[in-house]
Formats: sequence, C-alpha cells, structure tokens
Amino acid sequence: MGEAKGGNRTILVAGGGIAGMSAAVEAAEAGFPVILVEREASLGGRVAGMKKYFPKFCPPACGLEINFRRIRSNPLIRVLTMSEVEKIKGEAGDFTVAIRLRPRYVNEKCTACGKCSETAVTRIPNPFDYGLSTLKAAYLPHEFAYPMRYVIDPRIIGTPEAAAVEAACGYGAVDLDMVFDAIEVEAGAIIWATGWTPFDACAIPRHGAGKLRNVITNVVLERLASRNGPTGGILSRPSDRKALRKIAFVQCAGSRDENFLPYCSGVCCLASLKQAIYMLKQDRKAQITIFCTDIRVPGNYEAQFKSIEQEDGITLVRGKVEQITEDPQTGLVAVVVENQATRKILRDEFELVVLAAGMVPNTARDKIPAPAAYDEYGFLSAKGNIPGIFGAGCATSPSDVASSVQGASAAVLRAIQVCRSKD
Repeated sequence: MGEAKGGNRTILVAGGGIAGMSAAVEAAEAGFPVILVEREASLGGRVAGMKKYFPKFCPPACGLEINFRRIRSNPLIRVLTMSEVEKIKGEAGDFTVAIRLRPRYVNEKCTACGKCSETAVTRIPNPFDYGLSTLKAAYLPHEFAYPMRYVIDPRIIGTPEAAAVEAACGYGAVDLDMVFDAIEVEAGAIIWATGWTPFDACAIPRHGAGKLRNVITNVVLERLASRNGPTGGILSRPSDRKALRKIAFVQCAGSRDENFLPYCSGVCCLASLKQAIYMLKQDRKAQITIFCTDIRVPGNYEAQFKSIEQEDGITLVRGKVEQITEDPQTGLVAVVVENQATRKILRDEFELVVLAAGMVPNTARDKIPAPAAYDEYGFLSAKGNIPGIFGAGCATSPSDVASSVQGASAAVLRAIQVCRSKD
C-alpha cells in the first residue's frame, strides 16, 4: 500500500458499537494507540439493547463485558463518549481530525452511586427503550453502561433542580459548568463504524406502525423482551398488558421493496426466528405465525433455521402482507395476505403483530466529513474512498453481530498497514 506519510501509528475509530469496539481492542492489542469516538453516552450500540444474540441465544452482556474489560485495561485506548467527528483533513498516515464533545455535566469522579438521580424530579423519554419508558433527568444510560457514569440532561441545566442535583453529589462529580468543547487529534488511519438505524416502519401506511396499538417493530420487541426493558422482560399486549398467545411476524417491513429499501436487510429473518423462539420459551402454548415471501438465513445458520421451522407453535406462511388493521374494541389485529401456496386470501387475527423493520446505515444520513464513496443505498463503498479510511460493520453492508466483528478485524488489518512505522 506504500509507506504512510508521517508514520502516525494512532488509529481513530468512529462508532462505539460492536464493530467499533472490536476494532478498537484488536488494534490496541496489536500495539497501536486508539481513539474511540462514540456519539452516545455509553458504548455498546444497538447490541447493548438486545435480549439475546443469534444463534447462541446468550445475552449481549456476555460479549460486551469482555470488550469493556479489554478496553478498560488497555492504556492504549482513549474513549470519547458524547462525541462526534466533525472534520477530517490530511491523508493516509497523517490525518487531523476535529472532534466535537457534548457536555455530560458529570466528570470522572462519578461513582455511579445514584444520589443525583434520587434528587432529580424531571422525567424524560428513555432513548435506550425507544421512548417506551422514562427516566430521571440525572440518569445512567442503562445498567450495563460503559463508562459507568451518570449524565445530566441539558433540559434542566440552569434550574433549581440542577442545583439540587449538584448539591446531592458527595464526590464533586456533577459539574454544571461543562460546555461544548472541540479538540483536534492526529491519526494515521480511520475506521468508520457508525452503525445503523431501524427503518421507519411508519412510512408504510398499510402496516399501521405508530397508529395501531398492538403493532410494533422488531427492535421494540427486543426491548420489551429484555429483563432491563420497560416491562422487565414480561411480554404482553401493549394496549392492555394482557398475556400473549397469538403473535404474527411480518417480514420485509420496508426491505426488498423498491418504494422503500430495495435491498435485503440481511438480519431481519434471523431476528424474527430468534424472537419467535424466546416467545415460545415464555409460553409453550403460544401460536406464532411468520408471514414472509421467503426466509433468508445468510452465513452458517441453515441448521438453526431448519430446527426452528420444526418447532411446534411456529407456522410459516409465504405471502406478502397487504393490510393490517386493528379492532378498537378488542385490540385484535387483523392481517390480510395472499397465501402463495394456496393462492387464496388469508385473513387472521392476532394479539400482537411484529414488523421486521429493515436496516438503514447511519452513513445514509450522516456522511463522513471527508470525500467518500457510497453505494446507492448509503452504505460505504469499498471503492473510491480516501486511502486510510476504512468502513466496518453495518456502515458497509447489513450485518449480524458475527459479520460485524469479522468486518472490524478486516478494517484493523488495513489500518495497521497504513499506520506501520517507518523502519
């Protein structure tokens, strides 16, 4: 690849989700200094909000805890949360990166004792739960947050409530004088791993998302099923909290549709299969129908799919859902679909409908602040990018956790080649 100008060994990683964390620890453990920049208040990305991984069905705390420990114990990794890359100048081996830092109003003295939260009164929507719950304006992002440090919401700054929160802290950790800040760092290579956003299912009127009480998306179900979610992991009907027995999954809610996301989002089928299994484990008498044109299980998941397909209580119906309505009196949700096998119109009622919403790369909205190439859907292209800037995880293609980690490893190998020292 040619020798890096300036020989800067630092690798900057934008994005602290599973791909970004994996890239950071692998680069640092290979001996390269790393600056890990994350927009949110804690690392982990969307994986941190999951109930379980597929296909091993273990909680995300397993993999995240290992990465957190590796980050915490490695002096070569510098973590900047509540931060964003604003400008990139230079070339491979010699980048200057401008980073904007938002105030947390809590410094490194925080012990996560929770006194500030006990004192706060104002409640705000909880973004970790997609707004399904609220939290105090002095809050820990979630119970497994890294760094384990509270945040003061800016909406109460300058109020008597903020002053009371500051007074409640016995460690001098609340700092209401924090302001927006900007720093510049030098790096030899950059790994862009800014992740993804769920497709806005409200864009498809016939599916009723955002209007029908008992129609939710797959990411919302993941939080409802999680022990640290808004319902403590007890799945129930959103409209009245009654027990669920009859559930429908609607595949390709936005994906593989020329009107919305023309591409396959890659993970939606796997997510629905996983969710169907843990719903059955909660209630073995549950009846689950998965409406799909077909099931796509990329990678080595065919065996798991075959096993799940044979589960009592799970039925696959091949057909595209044309309409979803809800009875305002009973709350039952009616799904209308043409069954491809029988060529007949099927109408059935369910207590809950879960839309398998697609995956939109964050790079479709928030571009790299430097010349970069993207495909027609907003994913980073492998061709045409600035030498020394590499994509990883869902910034490059729809990816599950395993594929994101593999992509991060590949990006690190390329970055190391750029950052190697002049000998």
